[in-house]
Order: sequence, then C-alpha cells, then structure tokens
Amino acid sequence: MDPVVGIDRAFWYIFIVSAVLLTGITLAMVYFVIRYRRSRHPNAADIRGNWKLELLWTVVPTFIALSMFVVGWKSYTGLRIVPAGSIQIQVMAQMFTWIFIYGNDKESENLLVVPENTPIKLNIESLDVIHSFYLPAFRVKVDAVKHFPTYVWFRTKGPGEFDIFCAEYCGIDHSKMLAKLKVVPQKDYETWLAQKNE
Repeated sequence: MDPVVGIDRAFWYIFIVSAVLLTGITLAMVYFVIRYRRSRHPNAADIRGNWKLELLWTVVPTFIALSMFVVGWKSYTGLRIVPAGSIQIQVMAQMFTWIFIYGNDKESENLLVVPENTPIKLNIESLDVIHSFYLPAFRVKVDAVKHFPTYVWFRTKGPGEFDIFCAEYCGIDHSKMLAKLKVVPQKDYETWLAQKNE
C-alpha cells in the first residue's frame, strides 16, 4: 500500500474521532449544566461506587485509544517495510545542503531525481549536526543524525516537482536548506543518471 494513503487515513481517523468526542463531551457538559443546575438540584447526587459508569468510562476510552494505536501502527509500518525492487539513494545532509548519491556514484546537490511510478528508498545520514529530511507531498519526515543511518521510502506517481525542506533547526542558514524532488519518466531518469556529474 502507498504510505501516503496509510498516513492520511490515520490522520483523518484521529481527527474525526477527536472531533466527535469534543462535540459529544461539550454537548453533554452543556446539557448537565442546564439540567442539573443548583437551582433545580441543590443537593448533588453521589455516583461513587456505580460500577456501570466506572466500567463505561474505562472501556470506551481504552477502546478508542487502542483503535488509534492500531491505525497509527499500520501507517508507521507502511513507512518501514520497503517493497522489493525499490531504487536506493543515499542522502547526506550537511550545513546547509542535501547531497544525493545514486547507485552508479552519480551525485546531485539539492536536486533529487527519481523515476515515476517507482518505490524509492532513501538511506539518510548527517555529516555534521542534526537535520530532518522533510518531503511533505509524500508525508516523509525523518531525522538525519551523524553516525546514525536510517531510512524511509515513498512511492512516486506521475511526473512533477516537489519541495524538500530541513525541518530541524541546524544553524543560521537553516531556512536556506532547500531542495527539489523531480519525478520524471523512466527513460528521462535513465538518461539523466547516465550523465556525468557537473
């Protein structure tokens, strides 16, 4: 499954459940404030020991929290299980640039070129301070740490250009640490890959 779908599904599930809970709790509070106000009920009721209520407010939140965990876990594992046949690209972060190294040792700076309709695995590490590789169009964000290699993957679709940011403050020129993802047809990718580094 495309990890973007899993992440969006987790986001909308948590958002909708939270909105329903917020609305329900707010309406219940307003109802109880009006229905059980002091002028109508001067003596408060004691509900301690009501096992039905205690069971209800234990089981329902537990079920909701576990369901959010399951949805979130599925989206997380979707980002960690890399499909076979993915293209692997080394990503090296340094103040204040992104360096991309391809399988044939071709390098590009601040330009990640990949073929369309292909799973891409990025092996990420930093050469200096902590950076964070952030590709919002594909819901990809992972820290780049020196001596701590990690990875993330995404699946491209049609051709296009997308922004890459550093999402971790890494120094005075952090805001200038920008790159582009360029998704091209397979033939154009092979031609570009065969060209020598400039």
